[in-house]
Amino acid sequence: MPFMFGIILAYYFQNTQLLRITTYALAFQLSIAGIINLYYKQLKAWRFKLLLASFYYCLFFVAGLFTCLHHAAPLKANYFANGKFDQLKVWISNQPQVHGDIARFEVEVTKGFSNDNVENCSGTLLIALKVDTLNPIDLNYGDEFLISAKYLPVEPSYNPGEFDFRRWLASKNIYHQTFIRQTQLVRLAANKGNPLKSLALQTRQQLVNVYRKLIKNDEAFAVASTLILGYRADLSKETLAAYSKTGTIHALSVSGMHVGIIYVALNFILGFLDKRQFTKLIKVVLICTLIWAYSFLTGFSPSVLRAAIMLTAFILSKQLSRSSNSYNVIGFTALCLLLYEPFLLWDVGFQLSFMAVIGLIYYQPKIRKWLYFKNKWANQLWETTAMGLAAQLATLPLSIYYFHQFPVYFIISNLFILIPITVMMYLGIAILLLKLNFLAPAFEYLITFTNSGLKWIADLPYASITEIWINGVELALLALFLLLVSIGLSSYRRKLVLASLIVLFVFQASITNRKINFAQQEKVIFFSLRKNYAAAFVNGKECILITDLTPKDLNFDFFVKPALDEMEVQHIKFVSWEQDFRDKHLMKGKHQIIYKGKSILLLDEAFNHKKLLAPSKFDWVWIHNNPKYKLTDLAREVQLSGVLIDASNKDYIISQLSKQAILLNLSAHTLKKQQAIYLKL
Repeated sequence: MPFMFGIILAYYFQNTQLLRITTYALAFQLSIAGIINLYYKQLKAWRFKLLLASFYYCLFFVAGLFTCLHHAAPLKANYFANGKFDQLKVWISNQPQVHGDIARFEVEVTKGFSNDNVENCSGTLLIALKVDTLNPIDLNYGDEFLISAKYLPVEPSYNPGEFDFRRWLASKNIYHQTFIRQTQLVRLAANKGNPLKSLALQTRQQLVNVYRKLIKNDEAFAVASTLILGYRADLSKETLAAYSKTGTIHALSVSGMHVGIIYVALNFILGFLDKRQFTKLIKVVLICTLIWAYSFLTGFSPSVLRAAIMLTAFILSKQLSRSSNSYNVIGFTALCLLLYEPFLLWDVGFQLSFMAVIGLIYYQPKIRKWLYFKNKWANQLWETTAMGLAAQLATLPLSIYYFHQFPVYFIISNLFILIPITVMMYLGIAILLLKLNFLAPAFEYLITFTNSGLKWIADLPYASITEIWINGVELALLALFLLLVSIGLSSYRRKLVLASLIVLFVFQASITNRKINFAQQEKVIFFSLRKNYAAAFVNGKECILITDLTPKDLNFDFFVKPALDEMEVQHIKFVSWEQDFRDKHLMKGKHQIIYKGKSILLLDEAFNHKKLLAPSKFDWVWIHNNPKYKLTDLAREVQLSGVLIDASNKDYIISQLSKQAILLNLSAHTLKKQQAIYLKL
């Protein structure tokens, strides 16, 4: 815990001065720790347990600070963005993802070139590559290229509720990106990455190709590749939605459950080796080796690595007859991973998987005691149900916070997939390793059957509670409530139960207050988009959206809908720029919008070479689609407070209008690569 707190603090306060201080402090603390360890008896250190514990907590806290700061790319002297270069030598550090004619992949920068100078560099760069569809380039992990050193910092999110891409990339230690064409890549070499990872990815691709030949149904092939090998490139949105709405998305993330299924099978098959101590050791080595071999087949997926480390620690502690405290095994696994990659702490998969395991350890034994069945199979079914409840309960706060939904039928769906997923795992591995190709039709049928069943459950009434939005404070309150009530009930401590009820009351009061505010809200939001325009006129839970987007448009889903969902808007009326509209709150017509006493002039190409007949007063002028009308002329004819320039205007016109607004001392807001605008009513 102190190690993680150190990482969190350092992540938000990254600077070279803190790194220097932390380095000296850690070196000093390690020296003291070494002296204490060497002269423990002479110093009679056992008399100062509290002091020693505090010292070691402090040591691990500083170690967390150092690990995070040392890992942060921008703090390194040779970080590529700290210098000025004309070209960069890079190699592909992850499997490229291709969607349409755009390939996205991360590259490690190794050298920078400027004139005749060559410098060693470090850091990761995100590349979006425009692929030549007639002659597409073959991209693989480890391929080395020379590219132009034209990159930009990753842009932040500009709209409320929008996915924060910059923050997500920063959690992966990536801060810059570039967009280039295929012709701008100069291939230099291949196999520059980690040889073991390169071999793992190549092997996985070969195994994916085996499934591609044997499985005819595209959806079944995608699920097979994801389920067995962690290859998610071909999964459809419909399939993902079905698994997500039923609370079974974990089945598509190769993780602890999959490794556990393999462990159970191996433990059963190799059970004959339990007769002697020496053969037991052989069994442990074989199981650990085969689990890590499976990790290799998945391309060393981070979730599989977590499970492999955790299971290996558990197996070894059991073999060595040590008291295998499950929480210590979790802590050891987390420490190993965070020492190697401290930014994993912000990975959603990392957080959810560890919380699920903690839930299984803490909640599952307690829930299992609620019921007991004499029938063996009924009792087994209840124990499986208890596992699902335990994992869901432990991950509930994070699931709501990140995914804004709760699957109502998660118990039914998890029980439904339990046997099919287990059988699919064994069939899929048998086809790949034992070449039992005749099993492929049964494998495909089982996947299709499971997908159909989950889609049926997902389409049931009230299958999931969606659009649940909680903020960071409410997340902390919900987690604190679950912690207090769990400990209070299990240890019969009334004060903790009472404290949990107080926390729950504060949590509910916060949500109720927000809902009341949403029911009474009156807002206008001008969204910041790439090429389109959108303005939401919100009254309570209704909204009039003036836009050229449609409900099925990806830009609407990504940039606009999250904000409206967050404000609990339930009814949206789409209105285009050209369309006249009138209701009890808003009037749009004659190039004007009147809403709640605020007036907006809609200025477009229809005003070219024209003049307003009478002086008018507007709160804002909304400039759209490259009008030739000059702001200096408009200011003589209209009284206005501010200017809104949307993304339908060309960049050079946006620049001209912004300069004109500054000269006229007007408030100007560009709705492209700038923050969305709230108009105060």
